[in-house]
Amino acid sequence: MSEYTAQDFKKGQPRWCPGCGDHFFLASLHKAMAELGVAPYETAVISGIGCSSRLPYYVNTYAMQTIHGRAAAIATGTKVVNPALTVWQISGDGDALAIGGNHFIHAMRRNINLNIILLNNRIYGLTKGQYSPTSPRGFVSKSSPYGTVEDPFRPAELCFGARGRFFARSVANDGPHTIGILKRAHEHKGASVCEIMQNCVIFNNGAYDAIYTKDGRSKNAIYVEDGKPLVFGENHEYGLMQEGFGLKVVKIGENGITLSDILVHDSHCQDNTLQLKLAMMDNEHGFPVALGVIRDVEAPTYDEAVNVQIEEVKAKKPYHNFAELLETNDIWEVKEG
Repeated sequence: MSEYTAQDFKKGQPRWCPGCGDHFFLASLHKAMAELGVAPYETAVISGIGCSSRLPYYVNTYAMQTIHGRAAAIATGTKVVNPALTVWQISGDGDALAIGGNHFIHAMRRNINLNIILLNNRIYGLTKGQYSPTSPRGFVSKSSPYGTVEDPFRPAELCFGARGRFFARSVANDGPHTIGILKRAHEHKGASVCEIMQNCVIFNNGAYDAIYTKDGRSKNAIYVEDGKPLVFGENHEYGLMQEGFGLKVVKIGENGITLSDILVHDSHCQDNTLQLKLAMMDNEHGFPVALGVIRDVEAPTYDEAVNVQIEEVKAKKPYHNFAELLETNDIWEVKEG
């Protein structure tokens, strides 16, 4: 049992709008940290710029708010120079996927052992309501008064395309479930991405209304769990089956369909074909939104490989410090006169 409580990780008075999803997530993060049992002095929380990026001020750990879009770069350096630290990266959809998009995809590609939290409210909240890289086409905002004419990034698609090995999703106000995926993200060795869906009550309230209540999630979401059938609905009366290269929603008991016909979730499968299809489902196309750990596959990590390489090179070199380095080459002594 952990020797820590959520209180051990709390600090300061959060300054977010009442009802903001950041409050919900922060409470879940405090509880997850306590349950993981990693000491505050062995934990670092790194963020960029944005409403959600104020979070490092509210955790009693090592913490740093960096500059816009650079959270992944600073978090990478932190992990490489101190591999023993547990590093949490906190980013909003604008911070991570717009100005920070390049750092985001390379953190995935390199498989750096970071816990990357993507707080996705589909809006720029701190700068007062401009559309973000995840805002849907046609979205009306202060920077798109006639509606956007762009298609959005879908975080799962971006993560998978960058060879991401861990992707999970939760709704900010679903505390117990969020705690569960945060713990799985920490247990994963490599870059883990947790997309947290949340409403911005001021500039984009209702973005996730269909799944923002327990009743809504029972109808419009599916909780994926390893080794369990992919079923959903108020009474688990619906399920997912494969149809060609895609998925289809079926009702169990109709047309001879039984529970044994329903696909079973496997987040550890190396082939990400089914995992990506699950991650890309949405209500607009008649599918439930997938919540939970969708992909969780182990692979070598960048930070570990770099440190192993450093030790191997050091072992082969005749010098181990700057003074010894100077003495490995020709030496001249300059005398007066």
